Amino acid sequence: MAQAKTNSKAALVAELNGLLADHFALFIKTKNFHWHVKGPRFRDLHLLFDEQALEIRDQIDLIAERVRKLDAETLTSLGSVARATRIKDQDSTTLSAEAMIAELRDDNVAVVERLKGMKPLAEQAGDNATDGLLDDWTDMAEQRVWFLTSLLA
Repeated sequence: MAQAKTNSKAALVAELNGLLADHFALFIKTKNFHWHVKGPRFRDLHLLFDEQALEIRDQIDLIAERVRKLDAETLTSLGSVARATRIKDQDSTTLSAEAMIAELRDDNVAVVERLKGMKPLAEQAGDNATDGLLDDWTDMAEQRVWFLTSLLA
């Protein structure tokens, strides 16, 4: 039983570090779009992307501290972020506003899927604190998806 809990904790920590990497990558991409959005909705999208980037940024430290509270190590470099993230880089500065919105929506959907997949790991590890945080983080990511999806309707 103790071995199963140890394995569950290790799997949870690995996913928390993946979530941490996703947040770093999504923060950078959202700021990229904030800086480079153009078009008739510039002001609204510029502000929305900045609001979302700040929300994502603020979660980064909470996720890392959760890993540390589990007596584990966090990501240590840009390379470790790049290896652990599921968020694809976007280096273009000329995407249309619609393409930016769609890409951010899809990336946030991927974050929601990761978060929901982590729930059983937290339960198996008996980690009620992480389990509760996952609910809050899922709600935040789902709200970002909702806003972005609504812009595409």
